[in-house]
Amino acid sequence: MELFTPEFGLVFWMFVAFLCLYFILAKYAWPFIIKSMEDRANLIDKGVAYAQEAKSKLDNAKAEADKVLADARLQQADILRDAAKMRNQIIEDARGEAAIEAKKVSQAAQVSIEQARKETEKQLRQEIGEIALQIAEKVIRREVATDKAQQELVEQYLSEVETKN
Repeated sequence: MELFTPEFGLVFWMFVAFLCLYFILAKYAWPFIIKSMEDRANLIDKGVAYAQEAKSKLDNAKAEADKVLADARLQQADILRDAAKMRNQIIEDARGEAAIEAKKVSQAAQVSIEQARKETEKQLRQEIGEIALQIAEKVIRREVATDKAQQELVEQYLSEVETKN
């Protein structure tokens, strides 16, 4: 049973070796191990903080992107509304200008028609006057075909002139 009951000297030297090992480890190894563990814990904490910060930035970026997208849609709607207004205004202006131009053309056509009518009326009067003179000339030639008729006509005209004066 010696295996289960160690002697006092063995226990004493094992205890001394344990204390030496404990002090060496406590002085040199444990501070390094504890510092490494604290550094690792700090690194993990920084990583968690960085991840949380990145998540919050991502959430903020998504919110800003949604806001910018909404603003862009509003601007697009405004631009489309303005474009429709401009289109309608251009169409109305073109219709107004076309109406004015049509009125000018119509007035010019009326003036042209009036001038043509007056010119035609003038020509017609001249032609009628010429025809009337030709008819009168033919009638007078028949009337005054003889000398006696000519003499009577001249005396009649002279008496009309004398009575007017």
